[in-house]
Amino acid sequence: MASPLGAHSPKLDALRALRTKAGRREQLRYAIEGPTLLAEALAAGRTPDAVYATEGALLAHRDLLAPLDGRTFVVPERALARASDVETPPGTIAVLPQALEPLEALLESGRPAVVLAGISDPGNAGTLLRSAEIFGIGHAIFARSGVEPHNPKVVRATMGAIFRMRLAVADGDELVDGARAHGYEIVAAARDGVPLPGFRFPPRALLAIGNERHGVSAWLPRWDKGVAIPQPGGGESLNASVAGGIIFYAFSQQFSGTNFRTETFEKP
Repeated sequence: MASPLGAHSPKLDALRALRTKAGRREQLRYAIEGPTLLAEALAAGRTPDAVYATEGALLAHRDLLAPLDGRTFVVPERALARASDVETPPGTIAVLPQALEPLEALLESGRPAVVLAGISDPGNAGTLLRSAEIFGIGHAIFARSGVEPHNPKVVRATMGAIFRMRLAVADGDELVDGARAHGYEIVAAARDGVPLPGFRFPPRALLAIGNERHGVSAWLPRWDKGVAIPQPGGGESLNASVAGGIIFYAFSQQFSGTNFRTETFEKP
């Protein structure tokens, strides 16, 4: 049975703190809002530490919340709204433990990864993860100086992909050293790179997408190959998430839908 919480409960103070980067760092947890994201998390095997819901949401989503009875708390609507990060609160907020891994663990897999090389916009970051997953890339590495993986806007923009992907955070030098040690090539989106579709991707690749104004160079000290997207229509630059989607698609096409099986990426 769901437990009632008063508006001044310390649990709600901790929940409100998760709206801030400092609060998420301190608690090593993050919040997701609404039944859709919660259902995605549960389907991916991510069990929340707690779920906070209004009485109305508890009734409306009883089938979803029933298995989480011992972790669910009923909260007054106004109190929950103060903890919400969205303009129209959906009535449920779930708290999950952060799921970051050491960079070394991701690189030991040999699988391709997207590198968010200094991406600061949370919407772009989340969309990059969503696109990467769609094209079979299940790992993502965030720049330590860029947007954090569990920023609420990042989480929403992934549309659930964040629950199914393996994530790490790294510095630029750390990434370069790790790539070399594990036989990866860093492929950076760059205007002076080899244009698609003629570019040949290495299978053991880290696909670096940078800030659309400054590129990858503001964060990444060096890379192995550059790939460019031809822009016959002109314009200053592509949005980072759009550019990433095009590159991820091109990468996936060169490997004929193999879904990047482990044996494809054995270290030479």
